[in-house]
Amino acid sequence: MNKGPSAARAAAEALAAIDVPDGIHPFVIPPFTSLEAVAGLLEATRWQVGAQNMHWEDEGAWTGEISPPMVRECGATLIELGHSERREHFGETDVTVNLKVKAALHHGLSPLICIGDSAEEYASGATHDTLARQVRMALHELPAASIGAIRLAYEPVWAIGAQGRAAESDFVAAAHARLRSVLAELAGVDIARRVPILYGGSVSLENASGYTALADVDGVFIGRSAWSPAGLEAIIRSVAS
Repeated sequence: MNKGPSAARAAAEALAAIDVPDGIHPFVIPPFTSLEAVAGLLEATRWQVGAQNMHWEDEGAWTGEISPPMVRECGATLIELGHSERREHFGETDVTVNLKVKAALHHGLSPLICIGDSAEEYASGATHDTLARQVRMALHELPAASIGAIRLAYEPVWAIGAQGRAAESDFVAAAHARLRSVLAELAGVDIARRVPILYGGSVSLENASGYTALADVDGVFIGRSAWSPAGLEAIIRSVAS
């Protein structure tokens, strides 16, 4: 819940001016009030634009909700689903994430599915079981080909936000390797290799390239360190180098 229409337009104009290095596939996910403007400003660039959430129905008596066709009409092609803040504060469940993933794919939106373990799950050694459950539930009843169209973002709940702490590289590497194996169980090794698995959680200019150097980390999902276009550009160049 940052950057209203004016601030978002200014940020999008700055992003459009960045010379994105080859091999980098950048995206930005603004609030709904800024979605159409940002998508329009970035339409002719390499930036992909997404929405932060959506309902699974096309229309109906769902006051306050946004439908997949509305997201598409605003110009977005990516949809963030299951963020831990949605799960904690707004009643999102593994079941509703699955409904939204299916709806997104039906409407040609690329789902970016957020998964993560709590501090308690991390402390008790339940991280891998938690992530595997969330992935299996999110992808329930999806054919292998559809699984190849999704992206995963692992964000430890204990690592995000102002009070979060960055996860150690060895831990991230193990978690992502386990996620890759779960995808292979569900869709086969070839498709599992094609699914981008991003890491998010206190990602910064200082640690981003260290995470992306790991074998099963295909990118980073950045919050506050990317609020400034200049800060985001610096991270992009660090990762690219």
